Amino acid sequence: MYEQLLQKKAKLAVIGLGYVGLPIALEFARKLSVIGFDINAARVDLMRNGIDPSGELEAKDFEGCDITFTDSLEVLREATFFIVAVPTPIDEHAMPDLKPLLGASTSVGKVLKKGDYVVFESTVYPGCTEEDCIPVMEKLSGLSFPQDFKVGYSPERINPGDKEHTLTSIIKVVAGCDDESLDIIAKLYELVVKAGVHRASSIKVAEAAKIIENTQRDVNIALMNELSLIFDRMNINTYEVLEAAGTKWNFLKFSPGLVGGHCIGVDPYYLTYKAKELGFDAKVILSGRSTNDNMGAYIARKTVQMMIKQGKDVAKSRVLVMGATFKENVEDIRNSKVADVIQELKNFSVNVDIVDPYADSDELHHEYGFRLTSAEETRTDYDAVIVAVGHKPYLDKNEAYFKSITADNAVLVDIKGLYRNKMQDLHYWSL
Repeated sequence: MYEQLLQKKAKLAVIGLGYVGLPIALEFARKLSVIGFDINAARVDLMRNGIDPSGELEAKDFEGCDITFTDSLEVLREATFFIVAVPTPIDEHAMPDLKPLLGASTSVGKVLKKGDYVVFESTVYPGCTEEDCIPVMEKLSGLSFPQDFKVGYSPERINPGDKEHTLTSIIKVVAGCDDESLDIIAKLYELVVKAGVHRASSIKVAEAAKIIENTQRDVNIALMNELSLIFDRMNINTYEVLEAAGTKWNFLKFSPGLVGGHCIGVDPYYLTYKAKELGFDAKVILSGRSTNDNMGAYIARKTVQMMIKQGKDVAKSRVLVMGATFKENVEDIRNSKVADVIQELKNFSVNVDIVDPYADSDELHHEYGFRLTSAEETRTDYDAVIVAVGHKPYLDKNEAYFKSITADNAVLVDIKGLYRNKMQDLHYWSL
């Protein structure tokens, strides 16, 4: 298998060409013959023209790549090594939504041949690959695992917007269903991952490793958010406390904020779901999730309280929210908790304008029901401004700028503490 792929006598396919799949497909396409498969024909057409629909990669990143983009199962059938990199979101009840993953397993099952390999990169709970995905592929292919085909798992570690920690520079965890498959999967990833690979002892171990990476961050950020709730009642600035505590060599440097996106705000629910299925109530993890999920509403309520304190008529007030993506300097709006801030403000009958230099207005409307405010529509009499995301264009804003877009006695809510100790006249608050 390995030698056939190297000699381009066999093809590797990547299923799902989003934030995770496309970078993987292009890296492998510099070494191997690759099929990039996605069910979204419009996205496929963009990639054929060297355009990344996610806005992460540039046209030059497509150059020198031996890759065929397609939405056709007949073309996908030409591959013998499949990498599945579809999203694994949660539903409105915070339950794992495996529809994209099982859909991808269905597609692979329809084209799977004896001797083929399938590696999953999608984040799942331990056991999902073997208990949920493999049976689908067996049923549709008529093949038996592991006699007829091999399966592995290598969790994605893509960080949108991060140009330093990229696919090639982050150690890749790999696992196989047996020693032979582990060796082949590891050698293939070593072709493109300069940082090397870590060979996990089993698929379940690799699945669990991915889950706890983000669960650990989630719980730690939840602690910072809870501390910010406490310190606010003490009239202490949380960032100043963290700055002081951070002078100790072993203090872990986390900060409070909105926890959204496709990983930290989602992955812990996959683990707690599986734990519940096994009769265990993951109290610490769920408590952290509850704290983080409620921060958007808390920030909105705090903003309203401050406006009332300044004599504002909330129902007639207008608030500008700066930033709508889930994190700074990306176009990604998935699971953005800024939407929670906006919704809670609207619950108070506040008029809300939203701006963002990276987000797409139509995508926001489709996902959350609101659109961006154009530059021509922005005002000079906002009663409050909430800087929700630390985008680069916002970093050099000063008090003169905020005073130019606000009314008298306006409130500035600085979620990330970007302007701490820089505001003299505005009524300033941060987490």
